[in-house]
Amino acid sequence: MRGAPTILHLDMDAFYASAEQAAKPSLRGKPVIVGGLGPRGVVATASYEARVFGVHSAMAMAQARRLCPNAAFLIPRFALYRKVSDVVMALLHTLSPLVEPLSLDEAFVDLEAGGTEPSVAAARAVAERLRADIKAVTGLTGSVGLAGSKMLAKIGSEQAKPDGLVVIEPGTERDLLGPMSVRTLPGVGPATAETLRRAGIHTVAETREAGEAELVRLLGRAHGASLFLMAEGRDERPVVAERDAKSISVEDTFDVDLTDRTRVQLEIARLADRCVRRLREAGRSGRTVVIKVRRYDFSTLTRSETLRGPTDDPAVVREAAARLIDGVDTTAGVRLLGVGVSGLADYTQEDLFAQAAAQAAQAAQAAQVAQTAQAAHEAVGDAVRPPGPERPELVGEGAGEASEDAEKPRRWLPGSDVRHAEYGAGWVQGSGVGRVTVRFEEPWSPPGRVRTFPVDDPALQPADPLPLLRPDADAGAEEGEVPPRQVPESGGGSEHGPEPGRGRGQPVTSRP
Repeated sequence: MRGAPTILHLDMDAFYASAEQAAKPSLRGKPVIVGGLGPRGVVATASYEARVFGVHSAMAMAQARRLCPNAAFLIPRFALYRKVSDVVMALLHTLSPLVEPLSLDEAFVDLEAGGTEPSVAAARAVAERLRADIKAVTGLTGSVGLAGSKMLAKIGSEQAKPDGLVVIEPGTERDLLGPMSVRTLPGVGPATAETLRRAGIHTVAETREAGEAELVRLLGRAHGASLFLMAEGRDERPVVAERDAKSISVEDTFDVDLTDRTRVQLEIARLADRCVRRLREAGRSGRTVVIKVRRYDFSTLTRSETLRGPTDDPAVVREAAARLIDGVDTTAGVRLLGVGVSGLADYTQEDLFAQAAAQAAQAAQAAQVAQTAQAAHEAVGDAVRPPGPERPELVGEGAGEASEDAEKPRRWLPGSDVRHAEYGAGWVQGSGVGRVTVRFEEPWSPPGRVRTFPVDDPALQPADPLPLLRPDADAGAEEGEVPPRQVPESGGGSEHGPEPGRGRGQPVTSRP
């Protein structure tokens, strides 16, 4: 524990939803929910306007729709979020060389390592300047916690939300933690909390009073001793600038359980290729291939195979994953599949035997697999999966498929960026019965108007996300000026959905 609050924790406020509100003027001040939109989708982030209805992250999207039916339900746009995250992380690196990112919107910073004076006043001044800089260059807000340890700094940022700053001064830790739920402490999940509850332990103060010996008896030596130190307010974990990934994996959840064996094999092959792409992007190789299968009844199993040496060859990983899935019974239905690679290394020592077998199998079955894949996709279509960090937004993929097959209608998912040859930049509000509804507006414009088009209108094309601030406002942003935004009058949520009854193939204009 430090004698000064020089560990900073930054957490952007409702990051995905706030970015969407900043990009879409018509949604400011209204409930916005970002996540997978399929029947099995999960909420990634909900705006504060949606949270008052009880919507929260990791909630099933179906439940979120019941709680807040008038919200705008949007797919994640990770291309935009990563750009904003890069800007924020660059600001953090100006404060210290020790920055530990936890996700796109969250990070620890060791201010003392960056030369900040170890005092409350100096740390507070740095944090206030950081919050102002983030607002100036992104238009978004973040909450900051300052403390002498990582655990307390994170607790501080939670208390500061939204758009606030909390400083936990040394010596006040025990009084602050005492009345809090034991779930506040790192490493206390539902199972540990239930074990403690059965022992009559509910708060951090009760955890501390139980003593280390009792916690070790209940939870085991390592977990019990660590939990006691946390309850005492002691956390000696340092801020680590570089985290070495232990594995790289991808997975997809399907709207409809997969029962067709050929479809399962095709999905495993596709996931293996995606996994290898991420592996190569990270400049790594791995020697253990792992598959994950979640069945219709939510039972989950994993299977793994260790190769003779690290590899980043897609044929080798695909062939190993195929062998693993062959040993799993999927006839009752599969709701989730995943492929991962562990045992990572910075070099590649190809498994020549596995590679030769994979290449031979690939050459023999290439034509058959291609025909089967085409038939399978035509028969059942691509399953709608909740986008995540391993899967970018689907608008571009859908557009690519449309260009390859002009007869296949394009898919327009709510929230995706588009551009019309006549009306300019906009975003998809919804689509259905052969029509797509688009609201034409830019992040720096007033709320835009809504128009409806046929889904195959050649004038409407997918587009890249626009920056959140007007490009010619960069100079003002450097001086701490943020372009004013126009906030629309509050309105009903019905405007967020498609207008299937209008248009009949022709553009229809309606009021915003």
